[in-house]
Amino acid sequence: HHTRAAEDAVTRGLARIERWYLGDGWYTDGRPRAVDHYNGWAFHLYPVLHAHLAGDERLLARHGARLEAHLQGFAHTFGGDGAPLHQGRSLIYRFASAAALWTGALTGHSPLTPGTTRRLASGALRHFLDRGAVDGHGLLTLGWYGPCPPLVQSYSGPASPYWASKGFLGLLLPADHPVWTDPEEPAPAERADTVLGLPAPGRLIQSTAADGLVRVHNHGSDDQPADEVLPDDPLYSRLAHSTATGPVFEGTADNHFALLDGEEASERGPIRPLGAGPGWAASAHRPDPGAELPGTAVTSLVLADGALEVHAHLVRGAAAGT
Repeated sequence: HHTRAAEDAVTRGLARIERWYLGDGWYTDGRPRAVDHYNGWAFHLYPVLHAHLAGDERLLARHGARLEAHLQGFAHTFGGDGAPLHQGRSLIYRFASAAALWTGALTGHSPLTPGTTRRLASGALRHFLDRGAVDGHGLLTLGWYGPCPPLVQSYSGPASPYWASKGFLGLLLPADHPVWTDPEEPAPAERADTVLGLPAPGRLIQSTAADGLVRVHNHGSDDQPADEVLPDDPLYSRLAHSTATGPVFEGTADNHFALLDGEEASERGPIRPLGAGPGWAASAHRPDPGAELPGTAVTSLVLADGALEVHAHLVRGAAAGT
């Protein structure tokens, strides 16, 4: 009975995340457009690890191929200093961002060389250990580097940062595995300037080798529910996120295009992706300053090349004086 109940729970879970699959190795985090780190440390980790441990070759082939596709782009989101992208919820899990990298190496479903996998995973761990993530008692704090109350979710507790333990998944690999014996290789962000369009999540990844910085231009993720419009969340709604910057929770919004209706600045609200490709990404939204500006629409486009980026916004239907 207990075995059947467990199998049913797995089946229900797999069916649920199937509804959230956007394609090309990317999932939304429950809401229609909420792309974040749960891709790696949950939606790929659990199905692939379950299939691997259970010996379910059919399930492993299906979800392993998705993981491999995910890692093609995800590997480009780590900065040259090891920093993961500062975007989305549950950032107090920190180097759990390495979970998908290790899962790919463990199961053989990774496009990355062993040396690249270890460079990204060890770099993420070192990034936080060198910047005060552990307190005087040797414990991970509720934050990013040190404590950071705005990053703490309502479901977070004192031990919540220990989801970061997923970053040690590589310890399941034996000592003679190439991921341990091969020399570390430079991270993708260290090798060459890169501009990579990801249509499924509506992202344009832009990195520069000279400084190792990664910017991810966001034209597909807003964390808005299907049945209402909530205030913008800067961890999801900004036009760009990076490995070197965090969100502004109060005051003037960062990386945001707004229309002014009197003194009130419009918010982005739900985003409609218009695509992403070589050097570009675009989206549309209806600006919302608390009550939607009637008949007003904004189309946004970013072009990127090397360290250069150009943003253009086409406003339609705005009243005179807006």
